[in-house]
Amino acid sequence: MDKDIVVAAKDLSAGYNNKSIWQDAEFSIEKGQFVAVLGPNGAGKTTLFRLLLGLSRPQKGSLSVFGKAPTRGNPRIGYIPQRHPIDADTGIEALQIVRLGLYGNRFGISMAKDATDKAMAVLKTVGAEDLAHRPLGALSGGELQRVFLAEALVGEPDLLLLDEPLANLDIRRESAFVQLINEVVRSRDVTVLLIAHNINPLLPVLDQVLYVANGQVTNGKPAEVLTSEQLTKLYGIPVEVLKDSYGRIAIIGIEEPAHHHE
Repeated sequence: MDKDIVVAAKDLSAGYNNKSIWQDAEFSIEKGQFVAVLGPNGAGKTTLFRLLLGLSRPQKGSLSVFGKAPTRGNPRIGYIPQRHPIDADTGIEALQIVRLGLYGNRFGISMAKDATDKAMAVLKTVGAEDLAHRPLGALSGGELQRVFLAEALVGEPDLLLLDEPLANLDIRRESAFVQLINEVVRSRDVTVLLIAHNINPLLPVLDQVLYVANGQVTNGKPAEVLTSEQLTKLYGIPVEVLKDSYGRIAIIGIEEPAHHHE
């Protein structure tokens, strides 16, 4: 396999309890690419992340990460889940959360000064060093996402999986956070998959789109995938993609189903 291919799927199908969610996906993602994973609720976007993290197995076909089958706890993968396992209302400080990102992957590292220094350096990278000693419960949505990004980056991953990190941010903070992710990952040559509902803040930075809908996964450059023709074909109903004078797009004709677990 080409050493620059980080993720490769061939005839990949996913589901739970013999129920299929999507079938026959075929795509590859190269080192350093910024990829948006799009589609309606329940289409199977988070399912893709579970496969990449080794938490679920394919129903059929093959999936490789760094040329091997996915395994749980891969230290080369940084992950921000949709809901963080540590409650934001606890008194735990931002710096402690970031250090947990080290211990989760690197067993045996002491709670010594070197670990604290590394965590502080990553907080500084994401513009959050001033939050180090503040409890999570005192942070805004945008501040929390910076801390969680630092936690995902502290182990120096090669692949970053971000599950709806923009969900609770306003428009201005969405754009700022996307630019931050882009700057950090480009400087480190990290590959990013980011699940989102709003494509517009991502458009200036994307290399590729994976669009999951109607039991299928379509991939390509944003200009290739996000077209009326492609989405009409994918959904099997008339869909129109409109663009305004700022280059922002709106997808018309898709009714979002009620949210449920993917």
